[in-house]
Amino acid sequence: MTEFTQEKLVYSPKELEPMLQLSKNTINALLRSGRLRSVRVGRRYLIPLDAVQQFLAGIPQS
Repeated sequence: MTEFTQEKLVYSPKELEPMLQLSKNTINALLRSGRLRSVRVGRRYLIPLDAVQQFLAGIPQS
């Protein structure tokens, strides 16, 4: 059986708050504007690790 020891692949907005040192409202605004890419699963937003890295690098989200 394969064991995963890598970083998480997706994060919730709540998990990003302390990581990015941004408020809940700011993260929600970034998600709504499309500046931070996410995947919606039911009522949850999941933010891929590469979307966080692109956001921090200033690369526009597609």
